[in-house]
Amino acid sequence: MHHSGTNALLSAPSALSAFVPAPRPAPEAGSGGGILDLLPASAGAAAEQCVYVTLHLAGRAVLRRPHAELPVVPGDLVISGGRYPANLLRGADCASRMYRVPCRVLGISAAEVRAAGTLLAPGSTGIGAMASQFLAALGEHSDRLAPLARIRLARSSADLLALLITDLLDQDDPGRAGGSAELLARIRAHIEQNLGDPELSPESVAGALCISVRYLHRLFQQDGTTVGQWIRHRRLEACRRDLDRPANRRVPVAVVAGRWGFISASHFSRVFREVYGLTPSQWQGRADTRPA
Repeated sequence: MHHSGTNALLSAPSALSAFVPAPRPAPEAGSGGGILDLLPASAGAAAEQCVYVTLHLAGRAVLRRPHAELPVVPGDLVISGGRYPANLLRGADCASRMYRVPCRVLGISAAEVRAAGTLLAPGSTGIGAMASQFLAALGEHSDRLAPLARIRLARSSADLLALLITDLLDQDDPGRAGGSAELLARIRAHIEQNLGDPELSPESVAGALCISVRYLHRLFQQDGTTVGQWIRHRRLEACRRDLDRPANRRVPVAVVAGRWGFISASHFSRVFREVYGLTPSQWQGRADTRPA
């Protein structure tokens, strides 16, 4: 564990005497820069609609949690729902850089983070390490990056942070899994309401729910499928029901397919047969055997 080197410091009775709460005028004091906006916030967005991520660069810092005092070492990420985490204590030699991230790109509200308390993500392993490296590169080279390159790096960082914060919140409160289930239910309801839109896609769904595409994919992976597979499944089921109705026995198959978002009739026929073992026309013909 990369935090073990500070155990002796924390075990001393006066261990916290050298630390002070993060100063309000400049929480990133010593880093040589102000708060960096990872991605632009929506017009009129308030500070409460952002999450703040502090990349620890150097010096001593401690995150005080209800039942523990966690040392913060270079590379670690401190995540809070406000700009001034009161339980982050810093030494005079501390240097860090703070990033402001709009909640809309995370799919996580600042209120959720505040309710869980300030979060600490080790920067040496897993997703925390990747997010730390991306943020460090963004902070060091942002001014020298081409605009498109900076946006791509920022979006990749935001996707990693969405995964990281979700994991941290789930670890902090295992019961929060119900929150993911509620979001997944909202996503499925949105898909159901827009099946007939040929433009329905993972990107359009993520945009409508104000979450990242990567986080959207992760939610469906936990359920054993993909967004695209779920959309196709629901469209096929809707088409099957329509074709099964005797009242629709004379409706062209292409019309039914188009009604539920399939642009190509040949593609629809192929995937329908793969799933149900009959062509759409054969399935529709079964309706002729029943009274209207």
